[in-house]
Amino acid sequence: MAGMTSTARPYLNRRLAEFGTTIFAEMSALATATGAINLGQGFPDTDGPEEIREAAVRALRDGRGNQYPPGPGVPELRHAISAHQRHRYGLAYDPDTEVLVTAGATEAIAATLLALVEPGDEVVALEPYYDSYAASIAMAGGRRVPVTLRPDGDRFRLDLDELRAAVTDRTRLLLINTPHNPTGTVLTREELAAIAELAVERDLLVVTDEVYEHLVFDDAEHLPLAGFPGMRDRTVTIGSAGKTFSFTGWKVGWVTAAPALVSAVRSAKQYLTYVSAGPFQYAVAEALALPDSYFDGFRRDMLARRDILTTGLTEAGFGVFRPAGTYFVTTDIRPLGEKDGFAFCRALPERAGVVAVPNAVFYDDREAGAPFVRFAFCKKPEVLREATDRLRRMA
Repeated sequence: MAGMTSTARPYLNRRLAEFGTTIFAEMSALATATGAINLGQGFPDTDGPEEIREAAVRALRDGRGNQYPPGPGVPELRHAISAHQRHRYGLAYDPDTEVLVTAGATEAIAATLLALVEPGDEVVALEPYYDSYAASIAMAGGRRVPVTLRPDGDRFRLDLDELRAAVTDRTRLLLINTPHNPTGTVLTREELAAIAELAVERDLLVVTDEVYEHLVFDDAEHLPLAGFPGMRDRTVTIGSAGKTFSFTGWKVGWVTAAPALVSAVRSAKQYLTYVSAGPFQYAVAEALALPDSYFDGFRRDMLARRDILTTGLTEAGFGVFRPAGTYFVTTDIRPLGEKDGFAFCRALPERAGVVAVPNAVFYDDREAGAPFVRFAFCKKPEVLREATDRLRRMA
């Protein structure tokens, strides 16, 4: 073809050769093409609090953040993050040396792994895992070592013996996600204590993705791993405004950690985006200062939506794992006579007018995830009811 050059080597860096277009982009495009209800990608179909949206407008009009904000994040937001961690969990972080604002949790994950992992290092991650974990580990030259959460009744459970066995002399860090996407598992106090003991015993760093910290249901409780004995100085905690305030497009996330760890992450982060979301940072600072009643109401609202979706999916014949956290439901399609999540999800928009995501994309062992499919319930109740009605008719 005119104008093209030939090369013996593929254009894409070999570390990323296994990663193509994300499943979220593929399934969202399928939803658009078919007009199906999109319960695949995890974004709300309504905006968050009006006063927070207006706070962003006010910042834009006042000229705050329209030019490059400070590299670590605007002081107002760093102080708000520090105050949030202290108020919610009793964790004290210096806003000047122990807080870093990022372009969403995705950049926080990438910058943290690029900073802390060298080629050949092993990273133990809970499987199934959010897809950016695998890509970020690969970009850093590390080797991912999955520890699989396995079905146990109506939840997925971590095998602590399997986790301990996965740690070797080459292990650099543990990558923990709780509340866990996509399974909805919330690690218990006993499980987190065991992880902390292992990290201290083997002198490991731990990265915890806690973006769903405010979405825990029933008797579950979110407990930051950094609060456990011996973990304060070895844990990088990742948070995000997108999930908590329903402004996912703003891409405002953060890292809290000891000064040396934040400094390392900032060294990598400054060469990714350097800074981002200037005016939105001021709005998120106000959001984090909302009263506890906001967070309680947000959780109650999502709990009601969870129950609409889990009830409807059960009535449609799916095997349902009732999530203790996040805004996702993992289902088993084998009771429907299906076994291939990829094929099921690609056919579902035409069969039922609904889009879901196959969990196998979150596994190294695709067979282990093959029969599981994830649905998002961060949608209007009437949308969830219509989706489950369609799935019942299909069944």
